[in-house]
Amino acid sequence: MIDENSTREEMLAAVKQNGNALRYASEELRGDKDVVLAAVKKNGDALYYASEELRGDREVVIAAVRRNGLALEYASKGLLCDKEIVLEAVKERGLALQYASYMRNHKDVVLAAVKKNGDALYYASEELRGDREVVMAAVVENIGALQYASEELRNDKEVVCVAVLEAVKQGGYALEYASHELKNDREVVAAAVQKTGWALMFASEALSGDKDLVMEAVSKSDSADSILEVASEALQNDRDVVMEAVKRNGVALRYASKELRNDKEVVLAAVKQDGLALGYASNELRGDKEVVMEAVKQDGLALEYASNELRGDKEVVMEAVGYNGNFLRSGRALKYASEELRNDIDVVRAALSKSWDAVNYASRQIQRNIIQDWLGIKE
Repeated sequence: MIDENSTREEMLAAVKQNGNALRYASEELRGDKDVVLAAVKKNGDALYYASEELRGDREVVIAAVRRNGLALEYASKGLLCDKEIVLEAVKERGLALQYASYMRNHKDVVLAAVKKNGDALYYASEELRGDREVVMAAVVENIGALQYASEELRNDKEVVCVAVLEAVKQGGYALEYASHELKNDREVVAAAVQKTGWALMFASEALSGDKDLVMEAVSKSDSADSILEVASEALQNDRDVVMEAVKRNGVALRYASKELRNDKEVVLAAVKQDGLALGYASNELRGDKEVVMEAVKQDGLALEYASNELRGDKEVVMEAVGYNGNFLRSGRALKYASEELRNDIDVVRAALSKSWDAVNYASRQIQRNIIQDWLGIKE
């Protein structure tokens, strides 16, 4: 148990394990440089518990901020003017700039801070929040930092455009924070989409109708359904776009035009990728045996969306209950078979071979027969 009565050796051992154990040290040991150095090298914020004298010791403070830049808060005021110390702090944690009021007008210090964390721009001097180089570095690190730039730079199209373009190259979601004007800038949106197809969700309505951009977005995203959702109505009726989308995510069929949801080739591509896409096909194609067979091969539960006629087709139902995916899903497929087939011993046995859960969906008569066989009861 470490407390103020602990020996120097005991405290040294403790702070090497957890620097904040220094809080339990005696006043004397909080002023012991070796003990404090060991503590701050383990946990920079342990500087808080050091003696006033050691919080003004350059070697101790540098060790602390290298471990945790925010430890700068506990350094003596005299060291907050030490450029080397402040640089070490902001390089480790950009927001440490908030504790260095005397350094907020030093460009190299502020640049180092915003490159680590763009939001550090908030703590820069008014002059540097109007400095193009500083603002660009901050926004590239975090597009949200643009809100802290001077009004002049926030309204400077060249600065904002270049900054956003660089930002979206690193992460397409940055497009969300761009101005309406830039969301309508094809170069900016194209750069974002190159990074992640999802970025198209933040583009202008006009660009959501750009076929090349939408095709690029679809090819860059596994969530092609979301891309097709924001695409223009014209592109939701474009066979090339919809075909590419459903090949990547069958459920994207839900956002295709009525005409294309009745296009057998498009629907076949969708259900081969995700059988449940059958739920978005036209009524006519839900009654097409070839389409339904492909759907239940991919996911037995797609049987739910088949026409009544095909839910009574033994070949289709046998394919559905024999689905080789998740065993519980295989069993549940029996639930959507016709009443006649739920009373068909061959179909039920096929379902039971995949999962005993299927017994819940067999007819009452079949269930009674199974229980009697299991208990050895003869009628």
